[in-house]
Amino acid sequence: MERDDERLLAEAREGRREALEELLERHQRRIYRFGLKMCRDEEDAKDVLQDTLLAVARGIRDFRGQSSVSTWLYSIARSFCIKKRRRGKYEPAEEQRVGSEGEEEVTRLPDPARPADETLAGRQVEAALEAAIAALQPMYREVLLLRDVEGLTAPEVAEILGLSVDAVKSRLHRARVAVRESVAPRLGIPEPAPARPAGEAACPDVAALFSRHLEGEISSDLCAEMEQHLAGCPRCTARCDSLRATLTLCARSPAPEVPQAVQHSVRQALQRFLTERPPQA
Repeated sequence: MERDDERLLAEAREGRREALEELLERHQRRIYRFGLKMCRDEEDAKDVLQDTLLAVARGIRDFRGQSSVSTWLYSIARSFCIKKRRRGKYEPAEEQRVGSEGEEEVTRLPDPARPADETLAGRQVEAALEAAIAALQPMYREVLLLRDVEGLTAPEVAEILGLSVDAVKSRLHRARVAVRESVAPRLGIPEPAPARPAGEAACPDVAALFSRHLEGEISSDLCAEMEQHLAGCPRCTARCDSLRATLTLCARSPAPEVPQAVQHSVRQALQRFLTERPPQA
């Protein structure tokens, strides 16, 4: 996709209108998904999509490709999401607060019996994931969305957010653990009650460690220690399995179809802009 983006970008900057339209069309569903999950309001997400695509059209000649097209697009989309937030429209009444020291205050979902209908069960898990992501504070939500839903690298996320890579990863680990805690009861992966002899040390925070492992942050020695612990601790194994399942769900989150009315509105706005100021080399 990146190679195709680069080709379309080069052609768009040379003044080929159809290349610009194709470039915007191929990214519009992902931008719309990001807007929906950040704004939590369909009308706001529509505005974010249209404003983002128009901003890209206006700035296409000045974009020199120092970052990827995806990074550029999400940076613009995020700026419009922030404007929506400053107007106070889309913050939830109650957010899932992630503690400053890594402790999360999590509202656990009920743990009902697993439904016989697997399709229904799948929808329930997806709904639980959506609710868990929506409940995060925006600073954690956007990191999780960009890294685990949209699939950007940690350095790309850092560039978009204007943070260090370390800061991005710190927020990411906390967001992942918080979402896992909410979704786990729906995954059907039982966590056995801890059973350790008196005086034995408590289990490490394996979910956070596993998240750090995925980002290449723990040493081989620590990784070996974690594997040794997991071999003898079914509860921690279940926690890691549920985190892995949660991240798989994030990565598979479908990009919604952009409503036809929105596509029509975006096309009209682009046509007006391009007619008034066609791109030039």
